[in-house]
Amino acid sequence: MNTTNTAEPMVSLRDLSVTFTGGRKPVHAVSGVSLDVQRGEVVALIGESGSGKSVTMRTMLRLHPERRTRMGGQVCVAGRDVLAMSQREITDFRGKVASMIFQEPLLALDPVYSVGAQIVESIRRHEPVSAAEAHQRALELFERVRIPSPERRLAAYPHEMSGGMRQRAMIALALACRPQLLLADEPTTALDATVQIQILLLLRELQRDLGLSVVFVTHDIGAAVEVADRIAVMYAGRIVEEGTTRELIRSPRHPYTIALLKSRAHGAMARGTRLETIGGAPPDLSALPPGCAFAERCTLATDACRAAQPPAIELAPNHRARCIRIDAAAAIAPTVVA
Repeated sequence: MNTTNTAEPMVSLRDLSVTFTGGRKPVHAVSGVSLDVQRGEVVALIGESGSGKSVTMRTMLRLHPERRTRMGGQVCVAGRDVLAMSQREITDFRGKVASMIFQEPLLALDPVYSVGAQIVESIRRHEPVSAAEAHQRALELFERVRIPSPERRLAAYPHEMSGGMRQRAMIALALACRPQLLLADEPTTALDATVQIQILLLLRELQRDLGLSVVFVTHDIGAAVEVADRIAVMYAGRIVEEGTTRELIRSPRHPYTIALLKSRAHGAMARGTRLETIGGAPPDLSALPPGCAFAERCTLATDACRAAQPPAIELAPNHRARCIRIDAAAAIAPTVVA
């Protein structure tokens, strides 16, 4: 699923597959994903838990346990083949070229070192600067992400900070070595609504100021709308619809995208209206069906849907969906969703 931009993309995934082999049966977490992320662009990956969003993103940093993971296809970031890197090359690559904001910073940050010490260590690991210079940059980063009393907070341990402050510190750590690509794995999930909005606005502001490319993983379409230029909808390890945020929200064409949009509250809803739900459950990734994985939950599915994987159909420039019932889906799409 390519964009029409002719410049070399920051991220280029081609027919990416990721299979976990540590259990009783191989789990096909990602199957045939192709996606570009342009330089300076924010792309959101959305979908239910288990759809392959985080697995796809973590593959860009090769964070999966290699003994129990089979990865196929091509993963290029900043023009470099991630899957072909040596262990030393991938260690140098992480943090410097691409870095990640993890979902739960309390687990991602080391509990026995102060937050400031961890940022200083990261900077000095990748750049030949003194401890004093690294400390000064860490202080500037804390100021940039709007952590109050930054000098004092640098000396704090992760457990001494609130959830919102820890997430800001995690963002500062991710930006410490001036990466070109920022990967955000549901960075607002554990936060209350007010803090979520603050973090989303902060991420968008930093992205614009620093010219970052960002891949943002979320199950919340509302969050994706706030930050993303483009949205890719994932289901059972595949991208089933992709388009600009405006196009995909105004004219969704895959039944799964439509179901996701209908299952969230929005301003056009009348008071007391019951939210729609998606019936059934996602398929077993160790025994995927031969046809469309959403067919068993889809009200529009036919025998043809269950027989073979649907091709990607171009609907408009930069908008495509994998569904053979696109015309029928258009008839049930919500008219106002955002």
